[in-house]
Amino acid sequence: MPKFHVDKSITINKPINEVYNTLNDYSKWTPWSPWLITEPDARVTVAPDNKSYEWQGKVTGEGNMKIYNEVENKKIEIDLTFLKPWKSTAKTWFDLSEDGQGTKVHWKMDSSLPFFMFWMKNMMTEMIGMDYNRGLGMLKEYVEDGKIDSNLDIKGMGTREGCDYVGIKTSTTIDKIGETMKRDYSKLLQHVKGGHSDKVSGNPFSIYHKWDPVSKKVEYTAAIPVNGKLEMLPGMIEGSYPTTKVHTIHHKGKMEHVGNAWSAQMGRVQAKIFKQNKKIHPVEEYLNSPMDTPENELEANIHFAVK
Repeated sequence: MPKFHVDKSITINKPINEVYNTLNDYSKWTPWSPWLITEPDARVTVAPDNKSYEWQGKVTGEGNMKIYNEVENKKIEIDLTFLKPWKSTAKTWFDLSEDGQGTKVHWKMDSSLPFFMFWMKNMMTEMIGMDYNRGLGMLKEYVEDGKIDSNLDIKGMGTREGCDYVGIKTSTTIDKIGETMKRDYSKLLQHVKGGHSDKVSGNPFSIYHKWDPVSKKVEYTAAIPVNGKLEMLPGMIEGSYPTTKVHTIHHKGKMEHVGNAWSAQMGRVQAKIFKQNKKIHPVEEYLNSPMDTPENELEANIHFAVK
């Protein structure tokens, strides 16, 4: 059976005992779990001793986790069992160590796939790695601040009106997307607000043409909807996004957590809650701006076109 290994880490600026006491208590997992946040209605049952829990949901599937070994302030070992959408098991664990005044946390997994799914090994490794990174980011915020600025509202089905836009199409890598987007939108907004603000017809949005976790390559268009023609600068393009039926999830909070909304959308596609129209690329629409909005109040809609 194809085996795979995942190892992701983060430094949390709190003493090691505080981090350890959060990780070894399943009653404290719900706020920061990278899976449970994608399905607020999932049923979660925590054992009285807080050392195991079961979950059941339409998006997250069904399974259970149980702590079977603990070394105080050093290691927590967990048996993970998936019952749906298919049966499988995995060994997961946390390694903790002091890192200056804080705590270094490694979240690891050893598992395998059914033989007939051998072709998904690299994809599965990267997808779980992305989940782990989302979870560790929320764990850090939860332990350091006592809360997580990431709230999802499942809007569901609707229609998104089409528009003409000016944009910048960019190919980059996942780790550099933040800086390339900042560059692209700075250029676009400076140009549009410099003499064409009367032609802006809606919220800025990004069209994601490609997101490949295995190659870590991303292709997107940073876009601003407009009415009429604008003077075009080198590197800018004109385009049109069609009116289409969409499934929408609204995210409010820090943009570093917007991946929660994307994961929630992809989970619903995989669970066949709606059928994605892959001929029309998904959109991330920005409802306010980090230029004049506190980061915990930033809002975005993630739209997936549906058939």
